[in-house]
Amino acid sequence: MTTFTRSGDLFSDVFRLHGKWRRTREAVICGDQRLTWGDFNTRLNHVANAALVDGLAPGDRVIVLMSNGLEMLETLFGLIKAGLTSVPLNLSVSDEAIAGMIRDADARLVVCTEEQARRLEADSDTREAIAGLGKVSVGTVRGWRDFRSWCGAASGTEPRTSPAGDLPMNIIYSSGTTGVPKGIVHTQAGRRDWAGDLAVALRYHGSARSLVTIGLYSNISWVTMLCTALAGGTLVIEPAFDAGRFWRLCRDELITHSSMVPLQLQKIMEADPDPSAPAPLQAIMSAGSPLHADLKARLLDRFGPAIIELYGLTEGVITTLDPEYAGGRMASVGHPIFGTDIVVLDDHDKEVAPGEPGEIVATGRFVMPGYWRRPGPTDEASWTAPDGTVWLRTGDIGYVDPEGYLFIVDRKKDMILSGGQNIYPQDIEAQLVRHSAVEDVAVIGAVSRKWGETPLALVVAREKVDPDEITAWCNARLGKQQRLADVKFVDELPRNPNGKLLKRELREIFKDLIYD
Repeated sequence: MTTFTRSGDLFSDVFRLHGKWRRTREAVICGDQRLTWGDFNTRLNHVANAALVDGLAPGDRVIVLMSNGLEMLETLFGLIKAGLTSVPLNLSVSDEAIAGMIRDADARLVVCTEEQARRLEADSDTREAIAGLGKVSVGTVRGWRDFRSWCGAASGTEPRTSPAGDLPMNIIYSSGTTGVPKGIVHTQAGRRDWAGDLAVALRYHGSARSLVTIGLYSNISWVTMLCTALAGGTLVIEPAFDAGRFWRLCRDELITHSSMVPLQLQKIMEADPDPSAPAPLQAIMSAGSPLHADLKARLLDRFGPAIIELYGLTEGVITTLDPEYAGGRMASVGHPIFGTDIVVLDDHDKEVAPGEPGEIVATGRFVMPGYWRRPGPTDEASWTAPDGTVWLRTGDIGYVDPEGYLFIVDRKKDMILSGGQNIYPQDIEAQLVRHSAVEDVAVIGAVSRKWGETPLALVVAREKVDPDEITAWCNARLGKQQRLADVKFVDELPRNPNGKLLKRELREIFKDLIYD
């Protein structure tokens, strides 16, 4: 039997084939810079070959500490073509955390934008962490090679590498919302399957013009980047989020797709210059934190069936709610996408009946192979099913209704145990955001002498209001066990760049409050 040579299995071939067959179509728009797929693929080859000339081998890790821009996109995708493992780091974390992640990744090269290179050099801990690594910077930094010179000295032809499917494509460090960040490993084949399944669920296509406003280190941005790249569409990369500019880009660049967190979606609704004008977007993914039902309803009214809520973990769990089926189940996060399966377990790891809450566990072809060099946490995140298959524990509490729709109740670690009863903060938060004076809210467990824990609401207010009025208003709408002990006003709530509430920080701030 004749065996034909296969092409296009992994992203390295996806880029090459787009560079060949879509060479005159726009691949990237970044400010006033525009690249066709032909030119963009050549730039990726320059990055890949530069890293390989430096002596890096497939699977070697490369730290990417960069602000959004064309150079960061070239770096991330060029490393894919070389079979190297990118480690994109969150710019907003402390120098101590940056140094820890650099050491944990055991990298050989670091690529930075100028301000980040100077940041690493200014701190003794980060400076020590990068000692002995190859250093490349966009801009002029003493002791660092200039990015364009580094790339330009290497060939623009296709690199002589063929990455294996089980090679790590990237390591995404967890946000640290529940402890020390862990490196989440994604393989070349896993990312291909992840992007393919997501592209179907989020309705990407070859004419997609996709807006990216979140840092490219974020897994939310990787959704947009890889889905668009797989389909051969156009990426519009923004340096940061601007709600007013969102509407101008939708008009001027004919944006069709984007991925955002609920806080961004709230702000674009507030900045809408003409609520009666047609909204051109075809699909906006909302992820990172719960999209409360009221906001979801307003978004569906404004954008029509373009709002797709995604529930997921960077570790590889994904469900989506198709907007056409959102009516009557606004609080649901939908069904698992193709490639994913879930079950809900009780405290004894037994599957529960429909409607009963428990921990969500998941399996699928793009679930991470594990945390980077951390077998203990990997084992802790695993559940072995009766048939011997290993599933991922999400740490989230949810239930599946009789029609198979998933509803998230809360994070297991955020659950409040009051008088022996489980109280889920999201239920209380969903009620509080209905109050006209509440702009943002988080509910945590405070110490109670009588009940052990009791709900405490931390509110960012839109206007001056008596906290007792909010407490009474909310408690009148809650079950007896859920009632708030108190409302405290704060100027803002701590969130990571993906919009996820940092409740661990709030619990630390208010740990000395004790209620009777």
